[in-house]
Amino acid sequence: MPKYYINPTKQTLHGSFSQSLEPVLTIHSGDSVQYKTLDALWGLEAFQPSGERQVSSFRNKNSGHALAGPIKIIGAEPGMTLAITINKLKTGNWGFSFAGGNQAYKEMLGIPKKDNYQLNWHLDRENMIGYSNENHQVDLSPFMGAIGMPPAEDGIHSTVPPRFCGGNIDCKELVEGSILYLPISVSGGLVSVGDGHALQGDGEVSTQAIECPMEIVDLTFTLKEEMRLQMPRAYTPKGWITFGFDESLDDASMIAMNGMLDLMVEEFNMTRMEAYTLASLVVDLRITQVVNRVKGVHALLPHHALRKSEEAGLT
Repeated sequence: MPKYYINPTKQTLHGSFSQSLEPVLTIHSGDSVQYKTLDALWGLEAFQPSGERQVSSFRNKNSGHALAGPIKIIGAEPGMTLAITINKLKTGNWGFSFAGGNQAYKEMLGIPKKDNYQLNWHLDRENMIGYSNENHQVDLSPFMGAIGMPPAEDGIHSTVPPRFCGGNIDCKELVEGSILYLPISVSGGLVSVGDGHALQGDGEVSTQAIECPMEIVDLTFTLKEEMRLQMPRAYTPKGWITFGFDESLDDASMIAMNGMLDLMVEEFNMTRMEAYTLASLVVDLRITQVVNRVKGVHALLPHHALRKSEEAGLT
């Protein structure tokens, strides 16, 4: 299958989701695209000790995350599912992380409202280690924070909240080797990608991961015409994942669990009540993020955690 390339240019960069955006590339199901992306804040370089740096002149005051695309997939229609295989991820050699943007959280955590804090990171891609300017050291686990499509409603839509059609999901499990399944919301799909993360914890509690540019984001896009999803799901190195998004963590949890019960019924040919009973034993509910206006929860069913007596399992 052909492979296409998208670099960050005036034509390919945008800071919102909208079905009115013209696609920068049109591909067929099964094709692959390799992206090079800016960090979420449109940076062209690492922060200087002074706190200054150069940002893209293509950013305007209303721009959200720096996204690349959109791309159109021939034959994609609402109701279908788009499978996005994450073939390869390579970060740039620098990143940053910031705390202090959410005043309500700071108050609850006993942090003065005026306090802010930033770490600048050197990213050693060969050894997958990050080194901060304050002598911290962490293991890297890169993923893309934002992969998604615009909703069907007209107008310009923020990049901040995740939606049923993807977007700013910010799930740390979507690493290299994962497959993300998204419900298609508009004709052609119009997929955009951005917000590279070198490392993030579940919750993304300070509002940021290690935000970084990405040198390589290699994705394959495949239409699944018979798969009908209401919410995203993913097949990852750790297991199957289903997602829930809502302003309420309780409701987001039940949306994620609803998707997991659907998956277990499909994959194991069991009743919904049977799946519900077993989910309490083998499924983990995790807080994806609490900072994107709409909160995220993902349900994780680890590989081989549940087996039929004849050793049947997910494939």
